[in-house]
Amino acid sequence: MAQYLLSVWHDEEYGLDFSGEVAERLQAQVGKFNEELQAAGAWVFAGGLHPASSATVVRSTGDEVSMTDGPYAESKEQMGGFWVIEAPDLDAALDWARRGAAACEGPVEVRPFQG
Repeated sequence: MAQYLLSVWHDEEYGLDFSGEVAERLQAQVGKFNEELQAAGAWVFAGGLHPASSATVVRSTGDEVSMTDGPYAESKEQMGGFWVIEAPDLDAALDWARRGAAACEGPVEVRPFQG
């Protein structure tokens, strides 16, 4: 089976109050989706990310290494979380992504791993 990255995208600063009603609903929906992935044997691992402002970009040029605060991509949208799944084909991965997008109420990008 192939592995796919299902990445969840948010507005640049998507701070979520985990004690609020919306967050509770999203946590329940995503938790149920995670359980479905695991029960189907498609789950590899997943994780939520802190906002892009918490990122550090490390660059290497020859012997020089530099570090800068903030996200690498200058974009309005940033990755906020992800799933790595195993699926028999792209259609199956897209079906999981459709269900994941419904669970987290946001866009999910699907990308296959190489090899």
